[in-house]
Formats: sequence, C-alpha cells, structure tokens
Amino acid sequence: MLTQQQGQILIRLARQQIEERLGGTASQPVSAEELQAPAFFEKRGVFVTLHKKNNLRGCIGSLAAVEGLADGIKRNALNAAFQDYRFDPLTAEELADLHIEISILTEPQPLHYTTADQLLRLLRPMVDGVILRGPGGASATFLPQVWQQLPMVEQFLGHLCRKAGLADGAWRSGTLQIATYQVQSFEESR
Repeated sequence: MLTQQQGQILIRLARQQIEERLGGTASQPVSAEELQAPAFFEKRGVFVTLHKKNNLRGCIGSLAAVEGLADGIKRNALNAAFQDYRFDPLTAEELADLHIEISILTEPQPLHYTTADQLLRLLRPMVDGVILRGPGGASATFLPQVWQQLPMVEQFLGHLCRKAGLADGAWRSGTLQIATYQVQSFEESR
C-alpha cells in the first residue's frame, strides 16, 4: 500500500511527463529524491486516467506488473495523453482543464464460475476491476471506478463485452474467462 503522500508524488509525476512532452515546464516537478522510496520500484500494474471537465479524455495502463511503479506511471501518462486511439492527442490548451487519476493494481486473480447467476453473485461492485477474455483473443478490462457509471452488474458486464468486441450478452454463456483485481487510486484535487 502506498501512502497518500506517495500517491500524490506519482500524480505529480504523471502531470510532469505530460507538461514536459507538450514543451512546457512542470508546474510541480518531482525531484529524484522524492522517487527513491522502495515502493516506486515495485513492479505493479498501473493505469493512468485523464478527465477533461468530468469527461474521459484518455485511459491507458498495464494489467501486468512489467516495470517499476514510477516507470509505469511515466509511460502510461504519456500513452493516455497522446496514444489513446479513442481521442486526439492532448494539446497544451487542454492542460488547465485536465484532471489526472492513477490506479495501482493488485495481481489479477481468476474468478471461477460455471453459470451466469454465479458470476453475478461473485462480482463485487465498486471493489473489483474485471478482465474478460473471450474466444479468438477478444479481451477487455474495466477498472473498479467504472462501477460508478455502470452500477448494475448485468450492465457492467454487457458494456465490458461490447468493449471486447463481443455481444452484450456474451457473459451469460459461461465460457468467458474472468479475472478480478482491486486498485489503490489517487487523483488530483479538483
């Protein structure tokens, strides 16, 4: 678990990467000393989510723990700002309206179920992030924060199937692989 102070350092790091990529100077630069905490070198899955005026503006991350936390935040901040295929690259004019959130993931765990009803009972709204894998390599994930927009389990799973390129009701088949994870999230002050 990260402390609130460590989470805020990572938020500042994410913003610093974006500001510098846009050719500016960091509004609250992170020093090398601030990044020396052992927690910042732990390999963890991370996501960086960008909002502009309460609307999604970019969200990219890694489910797998492939790099140290600080490096993952740096890489995914830039990817969320400039590589999310759903949006045009972020511009300097948008920085003032940008709100950054980061999510530090636990290791995903398979969720064993045999029926759709069992799956509905096992998922924990507002707690579990969900990874769905279907036939032909189709896959998608929703962070636990998505439950705020899709609080009904059936609706959440339907949208997740659609994100994976599957039919809304594909989760009812009992043939999809489901894994869950939890997050520790931090965000900028509004």
